[in-house]
Amino acid sequence: MVSLEKRTPRVAYFCMEFGLHEELAIYSGGLGILAGDHLKSAADLGFPLVGIGLLWRQGYTMQLIGSDGKPYDVFPTYAYDFLKDTGVKIRLDIRGQETWCRVWMVDKYGNAPLYLLDPNVPENTEREKWINFKLYGGNDEARVAQEMVLGIGGVRALRALGMEIDVYHFNEGHAVFAGIELIRENMSRGLDFEEAWRKAREQIVFTTHTPVPAGNECHEHSLLQYMGAYNGLDYEQMKRLGGDPFSMTVAGLRLARVANAVAELHGHTARRMWSDVEGAAPIIHITNGVHRYTWQDEGIRKAWESGADLWAEHQRAKRELVREIGMRTSVWLDPDKLLIGFARRAAPYKRSDLVFGKPEVIEPLLTSGKLQLVFSGKAHPQDEKGKEIISNLVAACRRYPNSVVFLENYDMKLGRLLTRGCDVWLNNPRRPQEASGTSGMKAAMNGVLNLSVLDGWWPEGCRHGVNGWQFADGYEGPDQDQHDMECLYRVLVEEVIPTYYSSREKWQEMMRSSIEMAQYQFSTERMVKEYYQRLYC
Repeated sequence: MVSLEKRTPRVAYFCMEFGLHEELAIYSGGLGILAGDHLKSAADLGFPLVGIGLLWRQGYTMQLIGSDGKPYDVFPTYAYDFLKDTGVKIRLDIRGQETWCRVWMVDKYGNAPLYLLDPNVPENTEREKWINFKLYGGNDEARVAQEMVLGIGGVRALRALGMEIDVYHFNEGHAVFAGIELIRENMSRGLDFEEAWRKAREQIVFTTHTPVPAGNECHEHSLLQYMGAYNGLDYEQMKRLGGDPFSMTVAGLRLARVANAVAELHGHTARRMWSDVEGAAPIIHITNGVHRYTWQDEGIRKAWESGADLWAEHQRAKRELVREIGMRTSVWLDPDKLLIGFARRAAPYKRSDLVFGKPEVIEPLLTSGKLQLVFSGKAHPQDEKGKEIISNLVAACRRYPNSVVFLENYDMKLGRLLTRGCDVWLNNPRRPQEASGTSGMKAAMNGVLNLSVLDGWWPEGCRHGVNGWQFADGYEGPDQDQHDMECLYRVLVEEVIPTYYSSREKWQEMMRSSIEMAQYQFSTERMVKEYYQRLYC
């Protein structure tokens, strides 16, 4: 470990989205929440770090459920009157068009300063003004324009703000064009491409997330040339960095001096996945965490620290959740019956509806009232499979109207209520496709017991029957869905339900063990310290 007694490096943390609070709707899900929590813990620890992001005028999507049971998207335009105008504007060229961006700053959530680039200024044409309106919206051309603003514009904003930066942290491949800008700067000082690349690489670190191919985007070189993303480089130089087609993840690995995966298992997966990339940075792992002061209920924390009645505080949080569910859906769940939560992005590999696979097993539990299920999550506006998953969950709510609910328009507020108020947190992705997952960490910090396959972060935290449960024993192979479903039912019926109804003392012991396990080990306090010790220094 490198000692923090040395001069602490000044870090610029680039990310496409930041989840700081539900009122600042510039996030879509886990990546953004992680970034927001990273900034909060950096501020708590007094580390010299700033965030670089984009001001999304219409955010991600306000996703609602229609009378036909299908999700639909609404894109309100937000007014962020509380942002601070730095007085700085920067310029870059997109599609050969001079494009200006105002730089805003936000620090009102106990976070390290976050600087947001906004092309919605009078100097721009209507097309340029709309670059940042929808997070992850539009076609490939729109995505490249957004990534140019984040990367090229982000570096230029730091220069205009007069900030000296030691380390540029690219959280996912979206920020790769910042590396191209650093190379361009070095070449403008007289260095050749190889030396400019080597010098830029000394300052760049890169975090890779999803092992799912769709999460690792590629672009045709003809598009990058047309957009101006080459930024002074030529085809051969860009091909050296990202290949052909240009892979943002490959470029991130070749631009960085060191890269990291976001859980121990994900480290093994990522090293195997990118092993054929010549010249890639070594990939270590730094397991994700969550910001305790944002996600842990204060009453639960105090009860755990003092040894007071943890169950009473849990039931208070559960009643708050039940009341919110009732107000939103007119379904009034029973706070004395087992409540299992499942809330995350609607993607096929996350298998939101796995628990419904055998009606003959699950139906008696739901119709008797012994088991209650609450779901939430959003699909990407252009993801029809994801929307179909949500429609299937809504259909399950209509089959079991008194015991299954779906909460539309998942956001940070719902995330807090669910990870504090459920009894059990269900997670069943197809291993090893979950990079980390952080909602289960939030649940664990609140004594909500995880019931999860051994994927993402859970292999590092799970002590089966002590602080939660695992099912499927880390199986990867043929008939994985069927295997995992059978294992889920076995643990649910033979261990989870009997413990909840027949051994309240053991349940509370498990709650305490869950909080003890997650309190520090899966906090961003630990995570950010580790970034400074192993990645930034």
